[in-house]
Formats: sequence, C-alpha cells, structure tokens
Amino acid sequence: MSIEVVDWSPRWAEQFDEVATVLRTALADVASARVEHVGSTSVPGLAAKPVLDVDVIVDAHDVPQAIAALEGVGYVHRGDLGVTGREAFHAPDGPRRNVYVCVAGTANVRNHLAVRDVLRSRDDLREAYAAVKRALAADPAMDIDTYLAGKSAVLQQVLEASGELTQAELDAIRRLNGA
Repeated sequence: MSIEVVDWSPRWAEQFDEVATVLRTALADVASARVEHVGSTSVPGLAAKPVLDVDVIVDAHDVPQAIAALEGVGYVHRGDLGVTGREAFHAPDGPRRNVYVCVAGTANVRNHLAVRDVLRSRDDLREAYAAVKRALAADPAMDIDTYLAGKSAVLQQVLEASGELTQAELDAIRRLNGA
C-alpha cells in the first residue's frame, strides 16, 4: 500500500473548522475540552497525507464524558490503540480524519502541539520535513510503519527545537516511531 503525500491545501483549515464546530457543540458540557488541529494538515505550506488530525484535549477526569459526547454524535470509540492518555475515534463521515481524546499535559499532547507550532514558525524545518515525507511517499512499496520510522529523525529535530519535551520523552517518541 502506497502513502499519499500532497501539496498543502487551504481547504484543510476550512475542513477543520467545520469538524471543530461539530465537536465543540458536542463537547459543550465538558468544561475542560478544547479542540486543536494538529498534524501536518495544520501547518500552512506543509505537504501532508490528506487526513486531518484533531486532538480533543481534556482534563483526565473529563475523559469518560468526552468519549460519551463524541459517541453521541456518531464517532466510534476505538480505545487507546496502545497509547496511554489518548483515546482514538473513527469519524462517522468525511472529511478523512483522525480524532483523539487526549489528556491535557501528557507527552502525547505536548508532542502534537510542539510539532505543529515549530513547523508553523520554522521554514527550514518545515521544508526538511516535507522533503523527507515526499521522498518516502515516492516509494510505491512504502508501508505506514516504514513511513513513520523514516520521518523520525527530522521529527526529533523539530521536537528538540521546541524545548517542550524532556530527553526521556524524546527517547520514548523515537521508540514509538520505530527509530
């Protein structure tokens, strides 16, 4: 199965706004909830797989309520998929997206926000990341695990530039990404 990486599209920001409106309405009674556009589609100018990444960030005690709220609008809860502090969901409709309920302050959340924020502000790292993604995606035999591992080195540079994660957290992310 090949990996599709395409030029950045301003439509992704519009799609996120549409999705976020539905999520924020569903989460209106979850006091700590905030909805964040993360991942490559959240970075203007960055080539990406055309799949939105959305983090619903909540305090730990609000996770069950947030899960119920998303299920109430048609999302299918898939469990943590092996990542503590993050609950994954299958979206009921388009656009293609990954939606997660994440516990505020966890390394996973700080990772997502740090990558987004650094890539939005650092042209050099954004261009380096795009070049790696395009090169990996150019291999028609590329699989998702190899793709993730192949991006790991440049993502480590991005995360180190953020200053948001400890060395132990950076090492754990490196291991998670298969590098």
